[in-house]
Amino acid sequence: MDPFEVLKSFYPEDSLLLKVLAAHSCKVAELALALAEKKGLNEKSRRFVYEAAWLHDVGVGKTWLPQIGCMGKEPYICHGVIGSRMLMDIGLADHALVCERHVGVGISIQDVVNGRLPLPMRDMTPQTVEEQLVTYADKFYSKTPNINSLRKSPDEAAASLARISSQAAATFLQWHREFGLPPY
Repeated sequence: MDPFEVLKSFYPEDSLLLKVLAAHSCKVAELALALAEKKGLNEKSRRFVYEAAWLHDVGVGKTWLPQIGCMGKEPYICHGVIGSRMLMDIGLADHALVCERHVGVGISIQDVVNGRLPLPMRDMTPQTVEEQLVTYADKFYSKTPNINSLRKSPDEAAASLARISSQAAATFLQWHREFGLPPY
């Protein structure tokens, strides 16, 4: 399966959205794959990590984030659940779980309740090392045009998550201790 072809099946090839999404997803996939290799995952798991990293943000186009060409009606926080449905519809159930579970460092039922989030009342936190690797790698890259290829430092990524919650930053830092980073 070619994950870029999957993205192209959902979004026009000449769109700003696909350009931004592809640039971001490629960087996340490269980092996640390097981390999976460093972690010693087998070939099947490494391939899955690469594909899932390419597809983790497939739902963003159905949300409202006009600065990157997302003209949908849903709030951005819903992009994981939306992407999950999109991938389930084409038979990519395991990849769909990564979509649903990568937002922030994952979203718990308590997060949904406390934040009154417009999300399903279920645990959407990464459950496997593959899901964790994609989620972790995603935190290093922005989807902002022209800067999305610059990798954030671990401190910058943690600070960004700290704005969500101290627990999110702590989870990220725990993953950083476990996974580290390969060189640029």
